[in-house]
Amino acid sequence: MNTRQEKILAAVIEEYTKNAVPVGSAFLVENYDFGVSSATIRADMSELEEEGFLYQPHISAGRIPTDKGYRYFVEEIMGDKELSRVEQQKLQKEFLKLKAQNTRLTRTMAKLISHLSGNLAISGSGRDEFFDFGMKELMEQPEFREIDEVCRLVEALDYIDEKFDKLIGELGENETKIYIGQENPIGEISNCSMIVSPYQTKDGEKGILALIGPKRMKYAKNKSIIEYVRKMLGGAMVMIIFVNII
Repeated sequence: MNTRQEKILAAVIEEYTKNAVPVGSAFLVENYDFGVSSATIRADMSELEEEGFLYQPHISAGRIPTDKGYRYFVEEIMGDKELSRVEQQKLQKEFLKLKAQNTRLTRTMAKLISHLSGNLAISGSGRDEFFDFGMKELMEQPEFREIDEVCRLVEALDYIDEKFDKLIGELGENETKIYIGQENPIGEISNCSMIVSPYQTKDGEKGILALIGPKRMKYAKNKSIIEYVRKMLGGAMVMIIFVNII
């Protein structure tokens, strides 16, 4: 894939992430400056489709990313993204408030992660306590308008503790892993993407954080949310929190 085709793929993913509508070459020509003719953009999109990075759901429609397209984007284009200052401070403030209230962190962190990402968040500890938040937000996404998709997701959540026990064993320390579509180790949600990461508290308690959402989720932002929360749970953010309060 050449540099221009990478930019086209990134643009298609950006627009499809925002609107959940297939992206056509005419839209790209009108809204992006690639410095080439519309015929060249059409040819590049056709080539990306032939190579399996894009997919045309209908003959007259634009194109959407495939699992392969998302995977290429995550590994080759996306890069790392840090949370904004406001988002960091919000997480830090809530974290301190919960510590002061002695509230169970695994439960509340799931709620915070879901709120920031707009996806379904799950947190679980070594005590086999699993909490999830964000089902309502997930159900509002167009990908979950079909009742079958909802049923599969709900069924998967019923046995999420068993699935995550295996995942924890496969993940390396401080590793954040992104599963896209068919890569998903939870077969019932193979139409979703999932970001997972293990954590360990200062007291040695181990757990796992996860985000589940449509394949057009904001991968860079969601990955940064997971990793920031993991650092807080591990105690690495205590000094930063203290400094910000002062």
